[in-house]
Amino acid sequence: MRIRTASSVLRATLASAAVLTVALISGCRQDMQNQPKFVPQRGTTFFPSGRSVRPEVLGAVARNQFDGDEYYNTGLIDGKEQNAMPFPVTMTVLERGQERYNIYCTPCHSRVGNGRGMIVERGYKPAGNFHDPLIAAKPLSHYFFVMTHGYGSMPDYSAQITTQDRWAIAAYIRALQLSQDAPLADVPAGAQVQKLSEVSEQAGFAPTFVDAWSLPQVTNVPSAGEMQTAGKAKASAQPGNMAAPAKNSAKDR
Repeated sequence: MRIRTASSVLRATLASAAVLTVALISGCRQDMQNQPKFVPQRGTTFFPSGRSVRPEVLGAVARNQFDGDEYYNTGLIDGKEQNAMPFPVTMTVLERGQERYNIYCTPCHSRVGNGRGMIVERGYKPAGNFHDPLIAAKPLSHYFFVMTHGYGSMPDYSAQITTQDRWAIAAYIRALQLSQDAPLADVPAGAQVQKLSEVSEQAGFAPTFVDAWSLPQVTNVPSAGEMQTAGKAKASAQPGNMAAPAKNSAKDR
């Protein structure tokens, strides 16, 4: 009798477990089959308009969709770079360009644009010198295009710098170039022109202060050339690379 009772209890327990398992499986399958979703282009009673597809938000722009001004977004007209800005350049624009330039461009190009930034000084590939005649002769939109798409070892900065800020940086680059090579013909009539050496003396510096100078070693981090020289010296000092000692002569025996 006890054996039958135990057997009955076991069968009842297994049956209950089976029913519970089927119920759980059926519930999951039902949830996956009947998802609360809207099929495109079908109507619905959920929204008052009866449309399942929501209208676009006013002013929304799809990815890679231009706002109609091709030159502002690409820096190209008929596939060619142009020597013009897409909007007026004011002092506010130049100050913004200087700020963005100092953040993103100086590590490689330096603050004066000579291509000798600290990353280059530490062994990175040489950056472009904005005062080089070939680079200085490029149209203004060339700098915008390079920032947008990258060039050589320089990556693009389209994700880090907005379109308007890239144009502001391009304007500031042109200002840097003019600061080093501005002809007297560009000076407005009646304006007083002073030599840079005279301005230096008036500020309390020596006239030679404005002459070309090299960047000082501001850190104790060795440059790429110093690391390469040290590596060669260390390799030559390894036991396997040392020359065998000369044999003793008869006189030393």
